[in-house]
Amino acid sequence: MTHLTDLPLWAAIPVCILLLSGSLLTLIGSAGLMRLSTFYERLHAPTLGASAGVILISAASMLTFAVLQNRWIFHEVLIVVFVILTTPVTLMLLGQSALYRDRIEESRDVPGKAAGDEVDMTALDT
Repeated sequence: MTHLTDLPLWAAIPVCILLLSGSLLTLIGSAGLMRLSTFYERLHAPTLGASAGVILISAASMLTFAVLQNRWIFHEVLIVVFVILTTPVTLMLLGQSALYRDRIEESRDVPGKAAGDEVDMTALDT
């Protein structure tokens, strides 16, 4: 038996909306990972979907436990902070390493360097 039946209606409706919208955003991000064709396109959908989905689902959890137990749960705040900090960093590192690899292999799908981006690739190999 759970205590979720004790959740008042004024709190249950926002919790349901937050859970459903967070789950939908995560599902859209996962579908984008499967449907998009190139690696660079596949980077954005899961990172944006996962970040927004985790934030909304954690907000629903915080609201639920704040109402039921009359206290804030610190774990969800930490989860949101870590997701917000690590997801963009991972996206940038993966994107930059793939861009570097594709430029070394001289792939045609990669955009060229900008005028100020003249980097000596032989100096990076050492």
